[in-house]
Amino acid sequence: MDAILTSTAVVALAEIGDKTQLLAVVLATRFRRPVPIILGILVATLANHFLAALVGQQVAHLLDSLWFRYAVGASFIAMALWTLVPDSLDDEEATENAKFGAFLTTLIAFFVVEMGDKTQVATIALGAQYQDVLSVMTGTTIGMMLANVPAVFLGHAIIEKAPLPVIRRVAASLFFVIGLWVTAQTAGWFG
Repeated sequence: MDAILTSTAVVALAEIGDKTQLLAVVLATRFRRPVPIILGILVATLANHFLAALVGQQVAHLLDSLWFRYAVGASFIAMALWTLVPDSLDDEEATENAKFGAFLTTLIAFFVVEMGDKTQVATIALGAQYQDVLSVMTGTTIGMMLANVPAVFLGHAIIEKAPLPVIRRVAASLFFVIGLWVTAQTAGWFG
């Protein structure tokens, strides 16, 4: 349960103001069909985050060493710094596949835009940390949906009213604390 809850919190906070959340707003504004957009986000996230958590788990098995665990802790600290950098999204990037309809456009766009994104990198790190692909994928998908479903329904109103710098700092702090916790646990500071 810890893997699901931590994964949900990490990704929900990291997703606020992220380019995929901005993509959800652009798609919602363009298509005005929330259900296919939400389903596209769900399917793309399940596929992308399953693969990311699997990569994390497999890499951890291959590199199960003290240094690798320190690298996982350092990756969370790096994510803290990356979270502080605001994302942007070009309208052209968001709607280049718009000819496929709301669901398929969302599915393709979310899957591609999520590649190398901070939430995907976080999912890889969480997969390495928890060694539980399904729990991590479930948690990160819930986090993505918690952040993106309101964006689909409320669109630009969320982005305009949410104090994104404060939310970014909270998300960065969460990543930093997790990174310190993993590092401290690896070093044996807790017993």
